[in-house]
Order: sequence, then structure tokens, then C-alpha cells
Amino acid sequence: MAEVGSYARIAVVTGAARGVGAAVARRLARRGMRLALLGRELDSLRQVAAGLPTEAHCFEVDVTDEAALQGAARSVATRLGPASVVIANAGIAAAGPFATCEASLFDRVVEVNLIGSANTARVFLPQLTRTGGYFLQVASTAAFGSAPLMSAYCASKAGVESFAQALRTEVRPAGVGVGIAYLHWTGTDMIAALDDHPVLRALRSHQPAPARRVHSPERVAEWLVRGVERRAVSVYAPPWLRLVQPLRPVLPLVVSAVARRSLSALSFEELERTTGVLGAGGAADLRARGAVPPVRPVTPPQT
Repeated sequence: MAEVGSYARIAVVTGAARGVGAAVARRLARRGMRLALLGRELDSLRQVAAGLPTEAHCFEVDVTDEAALQGAARSVATRLGPASVVIANAGIAAAGPFATCEASLFDRVVEVNLIGSANTARVFLPQLTRTGGYFLQVASTAAFGSAPLMSAYCASKAGVESFAQALRTEVRPAGVGVGIAYLHWTGTDMIAALDDHPVLRALRSHQPAPARRVHSPERVAEWLVRGVERRAVSVYAPPWLRLVQPLRPVLPLVVSAVARRSLSALSFEELERTTGVLGAGGAADLRARGAVPPVRPVTPPQT
């Protein structure tokens, strides 16, 4: 991994309380990096830190709160030194029909996944510029072919891909590398209830056998850290996903065709039962924010 001066080998991982974030932190620590673990659940972050073989500091922060994130970035620089690697991994997902999904939940998914990633890049870019560091944006194959019942998640992951591509060109003259990680089916709690979501279950069942495989967070972390070591432009988890890139223009059509067949066999009531946030991380975010009431309709002023 790139080293600049005496403060090299410091990594920041958002969404580090569990899943891929925690697994990446463990692999980076085994490579001698010191860690800053960011997330919404301080106790879980501390449990991850306690199992690391190197120095680690925990920061309970909401990536959508730029002021709080700026404070965390200052604390990282003070306690550890400027970051040489930043992994924007924090994300949540919600499933269900767009028409019945609360606007506040849809907006929150986009806010955490897209705006949170942009905030992370913004506050840590001065440190990465100082170290000639590397920023890895965690995206998803959801950016390849958007799945119905996952509209907010797919929109946000397509957004972070585009954001990272634009950012890469902007910061290259400063010596900062930007990579995009494309994750496929990963065995985190976000997809633990995969079989409860009929369209996602159908999409997976229609994929070739290698594409249906669910990979452990530890295996995915191995691929991601290998990409960090190479300062890769693109990281594929699993690696064969790179072969799918040329097929991206037709993937939305394929996904749509499979989804139409699956949706036609389901009642509206069955689809409604799939609505809600996925995984413990998303649930923790909702708890931390408190219940958000639906927006009440307001009659515009008449002229």
C-alpha cells in the first residue's frame, strides 16, 4: 500500500460495525494498517476494534451529517494522522413497491448511500491529498440492472458509481486514486431475508449458478483489500463480474423481463409485505433517527 511520510498506513472505514465493513477492517489490520472505524453503533464498533491486532479508534457518526463527519475527520487526523485509505462502505437498503414506500424511507436510502458517500469523500479529501491516498467507493451490481422493489437502493448505487467516476478525474492531478467496488450477492444481514422478497428471489434463481452464489463478507473483504493494495480503478467481488461490464446495455432489459414474470404471479398484498428496511444496519439507522412521520399534504397557496 502507498506510504507517504511517517503517517502512512492509516485507513478509514465507514459502516464498519458489521458485515463487509468489519471484515475489511480486520483484513487491513492484519496488513499492519491502523484503523478509524466509523458507524452508527458505537458498541458494535468497539467489538470490532477489540478484535483487531493494530490500533483502532471508533467514531459514532452519521455520514449524512457533514458537520459531525468533519469532526470525526479532525479526530482521525489528531489521534492517528491523516488517512491514506478511505473506504466509503456505509449503506442501507429498503425493499418494496415504490408506490407504498414512505417518501422518508426512500429519501433516507439515497441520502445515506449517495450523499453520505459524497460527504465522506469531501471531508477526507484534504487528508488523502496530503498522503497521496486512495478512496474506494463501495457500489453494487444494482448499478448494472435495476431491480424492481429496490428502486431507492438501485438509484443510490448507480449514483455513487457515477459520482466516483467523476471524482476520479478531478483528484488524479493531486495524486489521489479513486476506485469503485462492485459487490454482488454478499452474505450480510442486508440479504438475510432474501427469500422473503419474491422479485429478488426470482432474479437470483434465473441467474447462472456462479452468479447465484452468496459470498461471505470475509471473502468479499479479501477482494476489496486486494484492490486497495493495487489502487485499482475497479474492484469486482467476485472477480468474474468484470466480464459482465460489456453486457451492461442489455442487463436492464433482462432484469425487467424476469421481474415482469415474477411480479405477474404476485398479489399487491404480497408485494406490500416486502416493504421495509433491510438488515440490522438499516434498522440501527432508523432507531438512531427515531420514527419519521409521513409528510402531511399541504394545500399550496391559491392565487
